[in-house]
Amino acid sequence: MNNGRYERTGTEPAAALSGQAPHILLIDDAPEDIRATLTLLRAQPWRVSVASEAHQGYQRALSLRPDLIVLDVHMPKMDGFSLCRLLREAPSTRQIPILFLSSANTPGERLEGLTLGGVDYIVKTSEPEEVLARIRIHLQLTWRQAPDSQPGLAELALESDQVVLRAAMRLIDQQLDDIPSLATIAQKVGTHEKRLSSIFREHLGTTVFGYIRDARLRRGQQLLAEGAMSVQDIAELVGFRSACNFTTAFRQRLGLTPSQFRQQTQGASGRGE
Repeated sequence: MNNGRYERTGTEPAAALSGQAPHILLIDDAPEDIRATLTLLRAQPWRVSVASEAHQGYQRALSLRPDLIVLDVHMPKMDGFSLCRLLREAPSTRQIPILFLSSANTPGERLEGLTLGGVDYIVKTSEPEEVLARIRIHLQLTWRQAPDSQPGLAELALESDQVVLRAAMRLIDQQLDDIPSLATIAQKVGTHEKRLSSIFREHLGTTVFGYIRDARLRRGQQLLAEGAMSVQDIAELVGFRSACNFTTAFRQRLGLTPSQFRQQTQGASGRGE
């Protein structure tokens, strides 16, 4: 504490710890489309920063560590969903509430934004006063939440390549049954195919497709060990075209068929109880 004011440390919201005005970062490639909302935000006792491009917004979020981010979806080069994935993986921004404010208003788009970690999803046709009210609510909720723990210096210094890697790994692990193309995976984590392939080789010593195959087999092992789901169902769930393909890949990796692995693991579990 310093002169009755908390010093800001780590990634905690500035307003929560130091009594400073909340800092809002708005990321939108066409801020003129929400001029009335932006004017209303700037009339509040808050600091407001604006980025007109996703990569610029990402760098500003890392540098400024705002208390709340208002994020558009449809932007060139990298869209808001891709940016949200990166923000949720970077240690210095993963706890910052993200509110989507966008004209992208299909049920699938709204669900994707919330699934990725957005705390709210607002359509641009909403009244500026409603946007302001929702921002105020989420700021209040943020102030009430004590930080779980402070990241160490090594974690704060997480390289941009590692953030992209984590985002890609999470995306793959969540979509094992229907993996997107390499180009789509790269686009969804804000990069291109060549760079993504290079990151996987450098940090994991494997290709993207090699990681996908390993992830499918790891998930298959988990499902075999934990329940009684059929091999056919497990194969489909983890993205193999058939139980035969799954069995062949499984035997090549572990030296056992899926059924033998299940008998071995569940038998050992039963004997240990």
